[in-house]
Amino acid sequence: MPQSAEKILDHKDLFKEPEYQAMLEKKRATYENATPAEKVAEVEDWTKSWDYREKNLARSCVTINPAKACQPLGAVFAAAGYDSTMSFVHGSQGCVAYYRSHLARHFKEPSSAVSSSMTEDAAVFGGLNNMIEGLANTYALYSPKMIAVSTTCMAEVIGDDLNSFIIKSKEKESVPADFPVPFAHTPAFVGSHVDGYDNMQKGILSTFWKDAPRTAGEGINIIPGFDGYAVGNIRELKRMLGVMGVEATILSDVSDVYDTPSDGEFRMYAGGTTQDEIKAALNAKATISLQEYCSRKTLAFAEEVGQQTAAFHYPMGVQATDELLMKLSELTGKEIPEQLRLERGRLIDAMADSQAYLHGKTYAIYGDPDFVYAMARFVMETGGEPKHCLATNGGKDWEEKMKALLASSPFGEGCQVWAGKDLWHLRSILATEPADLLIGNSYGKYLERDCNVPLIRLTFPIFDRHHHHRFPTFGYQGALNVLVKLLDTIFDKLDTESDISFDLTR
Repeated sequence: MPQSAEKILDHKDLFKEPEYQAMLEKKRATYENATPAEKVAEVEDWTKSWDYREKNLARSCVTINPAKACQPLGAVFAAAGYDSTMSFVHGSQGCVAYYRSHLARHFKEPSSAVSSSMTEDAAVFGGLNNMIEGLANTYALYSPKMIAVSTTCMAEVIGDDLNSFIIKSKEKESVPADFPVPFAHTPAFVGSHVDGYDNMQKGILSTFWKDAPRTAGEGINIIPGFDGYAVGNIRELKRMLGVMGVEATILSDVSDVYDTPSDGEFRMYAGGTTQDEIKAALNAKATISLQEYCSRKTLAFAEEVGQQTAAFHYPMGVQATDELLMKLSELTGKEIPEQLRLERGRLIDAMADSQAYLHGKTYAIYGDPDFVYAMARFVMETGGEPKHCLATNGGKDWEEKMKALLASSPFGEGCQVWAGKDLWHLRSILATEPADLLIGNSYGKYLERDCNVPLIRLTFPIFDRHHHHRFPTFGYQGALNVLVKLLDTIFDKLDTESDISFDLTR
């Protein structure tokens, strides 16, 4: 065999070796009963036709390659942003392995979460015993300061009641009676990861805020929302707050959790919002969400306790960052400093410098509702034209907001909004109405190859590229990073397609 310890081949080269080629050919001929290549090509061509598109868009009983994840993933992500908190997912081990691997593949960091390991007997008789034993083991083995409980489909289908289970577990002394065990029901068969994030945020805040006395103060709470660029974005957010002189509490700060140093020490817990900060956050003047669709229930709860609230749609680009800074200024009375004003001007200067290449470029954008809104808005600021905006977890209200946004600019004219559609829908759409560029996550690489549209990876999950999450997309500085990514892709495409104009200077 070609593989040896002295010369280890990557699979990319290994499977091209004659031994593997012969083995694969034999497998195809003997076992696969494969459809002839001509027929495959014929069907492939048909699936890119208008005829197939109409059938595909009429599809209602199955989802293929959705641009979303399930609720518990969002709950695990939200809980990770609190100091020394272990996520405990009440359900099967396989589901929890999915959440851990999904986050680890994106951030290239360990992602800790435990499971109640429900199996067939728990599915029939209920998972109370699993909860009692699981909480005791988690408390003893991992020494957390808080255990955040969410659910998978199995626990939800059989109707396990987390509140009563946790009370009974404490009566059985799985954890001390005063140990915080916030919870959120997060059925994976409805909603998406943004709902799970919201539910867990509300669950954690409710644990510390409900029935607690509140003394209204002047503080500000900020909910970042589910964000694959959270490491870079939360640090950029803190920098901007520092420049303004605004003291704020980040509710779920994952910036250190998913970016631990390699210095010989394993950190199961790193950074995160402390319990003292959560308790003090009850007295804040206002709670701001940077992603409205990740925080609707949490903001409603913040209003119930007497706080002002405000929600944004992912502060990326000029106007979106302006709105966030002006709101912070309004709430705190702090002036927006010269440093941030200069950063704004430098971003606009960069956009103007590259205008000749950005103007008129068309984009297909997919992802979470807040991200797609922000991305389309920034694209229009650059002179680009969103052509398709798709969010599998976007509803009617998101569709209406998108249409209002697109109607506010001449660059939004003709853009189609696809709420609730998936990436197989987007394949038909791109095959019949192509765009110059595609913006989304790693799952778009198949569309890139299939439809010959360059992909720019700017949202969760990014599995096939490394370290993007360390660089911000929030704020003026973040928008500059996004601008460079857009331009690099445009220039790469231009160089690839050029012959006589393969120029050194662009």
